[in-house]
Parts: sequence; C-alpha cells; structure tokens
Amino acid sequence: MFADWKNDVAHVKQSFGNLGKKYPKMLQAYGALSNAAESDVLDAKTRELIALAVAVTTRCESCIGVHAESAVKAGATEEEVAAALATAIALNAGAAYTYSLRALEAFNTQK
Repeated sequence: MFADWKNDVAHVKQSFGNLGKKYPKMLQAYGALSNAAESDVLDAKTRELIALAVAVTTRCESCIGVHAESAVKAGATEEEVAAALATAIALNAGAAYTYSLRALEAFNTQK
C-alpha cells in the first residue's frame, strides 16, 4: 500500500483536533501522557526514533507518519531511522519467536 504521508499526517492532526474539540478531557489526558513521557535524559530526536520504532511494532500507520515527520524535524538522519527500524524488526522477530514457543507449548498441552 502506498500512502500520501504528508496528507495523511495532516488529516490525522486535523482529525485529532476535531475529536479533541468534542472530547477535550480525552485530548488533555493524552497530552498529559505525552508530556509525562518527555525527558531531560533523552533528546527529542532519540524520543522520536524510539516512537517511530514502536509505531512499527504496534503497526500504527498514523503513528508512523506523525513520528516520521517529527523525526525529520528533530534532525534524525535516514541512517538513524534505519538503525531504529532495524531494532524494531529484530524485536518483532524475537517476539514472534518467543510467541511461537508459547504456541507450541499450548499445542503440546492439548495432546
């Protein structure tokens, strides 16, 4: 699937704003969660690289678009993004491997 990332991100942000107008407490809570995740220990670029990798592992296309845009604004390079995504790929492979062990265990207990 090919996406028009710039338009998708703009649409997500607009929709987020519209939903926030209807449900301001929800938007405030989400904002508080985002603010709580900010840290003096990690700079914005590092946080966005982590967010982009997590967006991949959670398969959130809107998150991918928003955090890709934010990573660019934070000064991330393509090489840094690729390294973060390699970590996400490795983690997903590890998760699939360990869940496969659980699936085999479940299968074998049913015999």
